[in-house]
Amino acid sequence: MAAPGLPEVEQARGRLAGVARITPVYGSETLSRVAGRPVHLKTENLQRTGSFKIRGAVNRLAVLDEAERSAGVVAASAGNHAQAVAWAARKAGIPATIFVPQDAPMAKVEATKSYGAEVEMGGADLEEAVEAALARVSATGATFVHPYEDAAVVAGQGTIGLELAEQVTEADTVLVPIGGGGLAAGIGIALRAVHPEVRVVGVRAAPDAFSIADGIAVKQPGTLAGPILDRVLDDVVEVATEDVAQAIVLLLERTKLVVEGAGAVGIAALLEGKVAGTGPVVVVLSGGNIDASTLITVMRFGLTLAGRHLVVRTWVPDRPGELLKLLELVAQERVNVLSVEHLREGVEIPVGATGIELTLLTRNDAHCETLIEQMRGWGYQVERIR
Repeated sequence: MAAPGLPEVEQARGRLAGVARITPVYGSETLSRVAGRPVHLKTENLQRTGSFKIRGAVNRLAVLDEAERSAGVVAASAGNHAQAVAWAARKAGIPATIFVPQDAPMAKVEATKSYGAEVEMGGADLEEAVEAALARVSATGATFVHPYEDAAVVAGQGTIGLELAEQVTEADTVLVPIGGGGLAAGIGIALRAVHPEVRVVGVRAAPDAFSIADGIAVKQPGTLAGPILDRVLDDVVEVATEDVAQAIVLLLERTKLVVEGAGAVGIAALLEGKVAGTGPVVVVLSGGNIDASTLITVMRFGLTLAGRHLVVRTWVPDRPGELLKLLELVAQERVNVLSVEHLREGVEIPVGATGIELTLLTRNDAHCETLIEQMRGWGYQVERIR
């Protein structure tokens, strides 16, 4: 399969006109101050279906002939590509079947169904979902729309690069998430052609069984995107799950943007000092389709890491009034108590005592340490839980 070039990306832009949004770029004073350089956000989380994937899906379906359109399309995806293909197929009047991994986020699955596609569970992970989708293609003659191993899909994603070249002319660096590599490959192709002095840096999520960046949970870039990335990327960096969680919290709190894990990896890399340079940087927020329950968990985790939530364990004598005494002392420090749990089993506590776990609303990590020392000064043995 031949890699697309600038002509194919420009053709894709024409097909997407009036369909995909030209997403805005916002500057962030907060992120610029923290990073020590101007930071701009390319908000593909505000794109139709909530991610950049609509670009590649619409472009791929636009080049189908009449026989292919009648046979329908099949795709496999953890969520964003599924929604994009379903939406594009509905708009084009093409039947679509989407195979999703068993643990795909329900918000993305339900959205895919709402766009009119037939949704089927296709195995434990994305690779198995792809195998199930290909089996359906063999049986029906439908066209398989791959998330990234497709030149038309890559060209569609590359339209973001053309927009960036016009929207942020002073950009020094562009940060792009990498999963299968279609997004980074497309943007890299466009920028190398029209803005070659810009550094393009790919950002991966570190392998983690508990990764919240499910949208880029791909073992390695595809055979189409891989060689393109070798040619167009200046660097590739990796970020940990806890850094992604803190990036999601910061984006929500300070920019009012809801971004999923895969979309927040660029911010995580920037704030962790993994991106060289001091000039203006553009971070591609690739998607915002985060499940509500996942967002709640991430917010709690991120706030705890940032010292905004303090969880401590201690114990008090098992007699009336002892817990109230502890809570009154905490209240005198003007600290809000979010939750109180009794721990009578599973922890080491003295006979005749009751374990207590407190979740407290704090200002920052220094405030947490001060409060812990204050509690120890009151005579309590305190363990901080992270």
